[in-house]
Amino acid sequence: SERICKHEHTGGFSRDVKQPVNRLLVSFVDCSEGKVWLEVGDSSDFRVSEDGVVYTLRHLSLAAKEKALLVVYARDLQSKQVKPSDATLTQRVPEILFPWHSVVVRGDGTLRRVKRDWVIPPINVPENSRGQFPEDLVRIRSDRDKNRMLRYSVTGPGADQPPTGIFIINPISGQLSVTKPLDREHISNFHLRAHAVDLNGNQVENPIDIVINVIDQNDNRPEFTHTIFNGSVPEGSKPGSFVMTVTAVDKDDPKTANGMLRYKILSQNPQSPSSNMFTINNKTGDIITVAAGLDREKVTQYTLIIQATDMEGNPTYGLSNTATTVIRITDVNDNPPEFTTDTFFGEVHENRVNVIVANLTVTDKDQPHTQAWSAVYRIIAGDPTGRFSIPTDPTTNEGLLTVVKPIDFELTRSFMLTVEAENEVTLARGIHLPRQSTATVSIRILDINESPEFSPNPKSIKLEEGLPAGSLLTTFTAQDPDRFMRQTVRYSKMYDPANWLEIDPVNGRISTIAILDRESPYVKNNLYNVTFMASDNGIPPASGTGTLQMYLMDINDNAPHVFPPEVEMCEKPDPNAINITASDPDLTPNAGPFAFELASRPSDVRRNWTLNRVNGEYAQLRLRISSLASGIYEIPIMITDSGNLPMSNTSYLRVKVCQCDHHGDCVDMERIIAAGLGTGAIIAILICIIILLVLVLLFVMWMKRRDKERQAKQLLIDPEDDVRDNILKYDEEGGGEEDQDYDLSQLQQPDALEPECVKVGIRRLDERPLHHDHQYPLRSAAPHPGDIGDFIHEGLKAADNDPTAPPYDSLLVFDYEGSGSTAGSLSSLHSSSSCGDQDYDYLGDWGPRFRKLADLYGGGDD
Repeated sequence: SERICKHEHTGGFSRDVKQPVNRLLVSFVDCSEGKVWLEVGDSSDFRVSEDGVVYTLRHLSLAAKEKALLVVYARDLQSKQVKPSDATLTQRVPEILFPWHSVVVRGDGTLRRVKRDWVIPPINVPENSRGQFPEDLVRIRSDRDKNRMLRYSVTGPGADQPPTGIFIINPISGQLSVTKPLDREHISNFHLRAHAVDLNGNQVENPIDIVINVIDQNDNRPEFTHTIFNGSVPEGSKPGSFVMTVTAVDKDDPKTANGMLRYKILSQNPQSPSSNMFTINNKTGDIITVAAGLDREKVTQYTLIIQATDMEGNPTYGLSNTATTVIRITDVNDNPPEFTTDTFFGEVHENRVNVIVANLTVTDKDQPHTQAWSAVYRIIAGDPTGRFSIPTDPTTNEGLLTVVKPIDFELTRSFMLTVEAENEVTLARGIHLPRQSTATVSIRILDINESPEFSPNPKSIKLEEGLPAGSLLTTFTAQDPDRFMRQTVRYSKMYDPANWLEIDPVNGRISTIAILDRESPYVKNNLYNVTFMASDNGIPPASGTGTLQMYLMDINDNAPHVFPPEVEMCEKPDPNAINITASDPDLTPNAGPFAFELASRPSDVRRNWTLNRVNGEYAQLRLRISSLASGIYEIPIMITDSGNLPMSNTSYLRVKVCQCDHHGDCVDMERIIAAGLGTGAIIAILICIIILLVLVLLFVMWMKRRDKERQAKQLLIDPEDDVRDNILKYDEEGGGEEDQDYDLSQLQQPDALEPECVKVGIRRLDERPLHHDHQYPLRSAAPHPGDIGDFIHEGLKAADNDPTAPPYDSLLVFDYEGSGSTAGSLSSLHSSSSCGDQDYDYLGDWGPRFRKLADLYGGGDD
């Protein structure tokens, strides 16, 4: 009926047990329904892992004992039931290995026949051993040492190779020892080779490998990869949402419990709305949400303290470390924008564009300057022609209602817009736009004096060039948009580069004042533009401009001339022909084809030259004679165009005859040789650049040296003497009026005071008067004491002459003016009579200062 069943196992130890060595496996058959926790009872020398492996915790020597009894408890974490189990540990005599012998001793005591080779199982040595060094590991022998003396040695890293001297061997006995504690995190295993030779150095056996494994100890705490981990999770996340992963590393062996980490959340701050908003996967370090209610508008971030423990989280044997995790709650769009008022108002002048009419303000509880906070405004009604737009101010989140198209007051005098505000991102699921996300904007349009407008603008006309001055071209008028204003429009010319036109200021008729010429430089692509202005007589006056665009048609009014006007020719040309053409500013058909002809005079022209027509555009000029003297010759050529009324012109072709080189170029022409930089100039420039670089380098080195000196000076300052960021405590002065102890008993009835306390005067209780015989005036007990001002001045004079009186900057306590006062106490707690029982007629005799008081209390029923 027991829920926990046990199995008892027996393991073996060497006489000297190194820690922590796996020597015993205690296994339990779990008959329970929950998890079983294993622990060693009443022993500080051993521990047991979750999987039942027993380890030693320190260097253990059983001395003469042959057995050790160990009790292991199995605890059912669900039922809290505990069941003990006995484990018997026996010591074993250290092994002597005969690696070259044909019989090898196994760990279980059995014999196995092998070949004559060195078969040594890996030797396990715990790290961080505190035993006496050198510490024996194992003894190796060859069965051939019975007949002769042998010498043993080991080689390899850890013996004769770096790191040298860790392992040594007795050359005679073959005892292999370790000379210092080992560190598994530095070197996890060693590979050595053992040698056996005779006294002459002859090899007796083949070298055999020795593998020494360094057994891990739990000597390293877990280390988090970051001191502070930063993560984020959206607000409103459901339970089970992944947040982030924290990671810790342990230098110990990850295959053993020493390097197996478990994570745990130690604390959460703030603990709102729950103290357990997050949980962590104890193996992977994944942090997830376990509770609903994350709201950025209430809690912007959480701080978790995470603990990582090795030994699979065992709080008794495991080493721990902590790190901080900051989880920022990111914003989601769970708050729609809401207008601050239902109706906004604005006004704008007509014809104005890019003008802000009204600022629309909203409120949004989401995180500022995010897409969930930024508002987008839309006009959903009242603007069918799209004359308004609402961009968003990125700083204030206001909607800037702006006019983007001109508005005509004569057509529309007001607008009533319906505006809706949304966020740049959609609202979270389940959130809808409230009524406050819609508002009305009332806009009033203001009238202004508008400029007259030409129609059409520009106005195009087509006419031939060459019209004489005074010719009427067209009428160009403008209309005033202000239909409700009776205004007069006048015309004037603004831009006429060739000064060809004029306009009538009253009726807008345009006529010429000069001949129109299509070939003028002011005409581009046969077009000539003139700008006119129309002005009204409004207050203030307004004016508008219009452009008259004239298309000038060509007529044959220009004769052709030879092109190019100047050519060159060698004294003995080869070939001796020159191609020429004609240039005519007119257009086709008033230009080419052309007719070329040499003039008849002077007579030597036709004797020395011939002119042959190539086509309608070109002709060829040839030299009749074989050579011609150097010089400049002008040849008259008559050219005729093809216009309806052809025009002819005789122009001169300037021919320069010169001596030529073998390329056929004139040698007497001036050559333009590009001036270049000499070698000296280039060297000078390079030297200047090098000097500049050296100066920059020296300046940088000087700056670095100055920074180092400044840092050195700062290091010499004692941190306690550094007044920066420290609060210096100076000598404190005494307290003010609140520190002074006053006798409040002076506010009691004068009859209850002792005789020595009723004298009129000024005193402070922490300074008792030394001279009690100083006289202060006593208040008269008569019902009509006269002007009380005299009494007050006498008391002030006595206080000024009293050496026991307090200083002027102290709070002064005024005593009662004698014990004979007929008036009762001013305190309502001690009043024994009502106001109706008092006689206040004597207040009228106290002077003008108490006249108002006498009127209030001595006036009878009135």
